[in-house]
Amino acid sequence: MRRHITLLVASTVVLVLVAFLVPLSLLVRDVARTRTLAAANVRAQALAPVVAAGDRATVEVALQQTASSGYPMTVLWPDGRFSGAPADRDAGVRLAERGRSLTVDTPGGREILVAVLGGRGGTAVIRAFVTDRQMFAGVGRAWAILAGLAAGLLAVSVLVADRLARSLVRRITKLAALAKGISTGDLEARIEPGGPPEIRDVTVGLNELAGQIDALLSREREQAADLSHRLRTPLTVLRLEAETLRDPAEAGRIGEQVDVLERTVTELINTTRRPVRAEAPCTDATAVVAERVRFWSVLADEQDRRMDMRIPSGPLLVRVRAEDLSACLDALLGNVFAHTPEGGAMGVALEARSGAVYLTVDDAGPGFGGRHLLRRGVSTASSTGLGLDIVRRTAEASHGSLQLGESPAGGARVMVRFGVPPRDGAPS
Repeated sequence: MRRHITLLVASTVVLVLVAFLVPLSLLVRDVARTRTLAAANVRAQALAPVVAAGDRATVEVALQQTASSGYPMTVLWPDGRFSGAPADRDAGVRLAERGRSLTVDTPGGREILVAVLGGRGGTAVIRAFVTDRQMFAGVGRAWAILAGLAAGLLAVSVLVADRLARSLVRRITKLAALAKGISTGDLEARIEPGGPPEIRDVTVGLNELAGQIDALLSREREQAADLSHRLRTPLTVLRLEAETLRDPAEAGRIGEQVDVLERTVTELINTTRRPVRAEAPCTDATAVVAERVRFWSVLADEQDRRMDMRIPSGPLLVRVRAEDLSACLDALLGNVFAHTPEGGAMGVALEARSGAVYLTVDDAGPGFGGRHLLRRGVSTASSTGLGLDIVRRTAEASHGSLQLGESPAGGARVMVRFGVPPRDGAPS
């Protein structure tokens, strides 16, 4: 933008200077020529009375006195002789001998011819020759001064335009940095208003917008945390009820599920209180997926489901928090158990390829049937329809994606692509 503003001002100044200096340069040249010719004509006219008297000796003396003027002067007498500088009797001289004073262009200059009538023997002609160099003396210097003045004006204009453009660009760059900071979650970013009124208004608006967004998010986080905290009371009651069961195995199983639910509520409270802007997470997907598959394999055994698991032996790092990754896999596996018949096979695969980590969950159920299940709130059964949307948003937060398809067994396939943490020095 700075370069564009400077070029715009420079081109405008150049057009103005050209429109002004070209006519002025031509005028300077014409004035110089007119002034020189007028001076030579005055000298020739001043010699006319002497020539009219017919005393050639006096004319010779007068010609010697005017020789210092720099204009070669000649008196062509009616008898064919001449006084002063040698000159040919060209067509202009012959025309002047008829009694007409005139100015004639000749190679190398211009001759001024003054007819002197009333002399003895006919009309005498006074000839003054002005060279091109004499006519345009000083014009080159005047043009050089005008060119220097134009260059100076152009340089000053470009300098002023560059400083103004730099000031505007500096302000706009700060605005862009503020907007980028707000978009990345830095809601405490502010800049001091300044610059032109329009930029000042935008700055004030962005500062106020950041403050309002921060206040709204803080209020929403506190309300969500309060709501989640209220769930602790019924969870405590449920735990106490589980402890009163006579069957120790049943009490232990229900207590374990209550522990899972309590950990989920705790994580929900921590998540809602987590600042919007945080460091990029780094989680070993292999360990998390293996742990969640072991947890769900108990239910799979109870329902006689074959669960195939393909997980690498080494760690695979992804840009997702462990809690979020666990929630994603729980949502996908929970959908399999909820929407496919008991005894249906299922599979979980984790692999790294093309600079990303892919988590794939297959089942042998009825599949998606062309439904747009990635739309928030859409479900195939009486559920909230938020499971796949949560998975999608988690994947996109890691710079990944979610794809739905058909498994090799004809059921549903959900493939989640998670982004990997940036290498040292690489942009995140």
